[in-house]
Amino acid sequence: MELGMVGLGKMGANMTTRLLQAGHQVYVWDRNPPKVQEAVSRGAVGSATLAELAERMPAPRAIWLML
Repeated sequence: MELGMVGLGKMGANMTTRLLQAGHQVYVWDRNPPKVQEAVSRGAVGSATLAELAERMPAPRAIWLML
């Protein structure tokens, strides 16, 4: 499964970790760039902007908002 995660606070970061551990591809964005880099170091695909996140994901896109 390929999933976009917007918001990498406590809950979003934990869900991203669990999804990655289960073998899913996760595309991430957060307004805090160090949070994105942390997720990338665990295997996620990071994005600098929301538009970039949408462009990187194949259609149809499923995006999970953790705001």
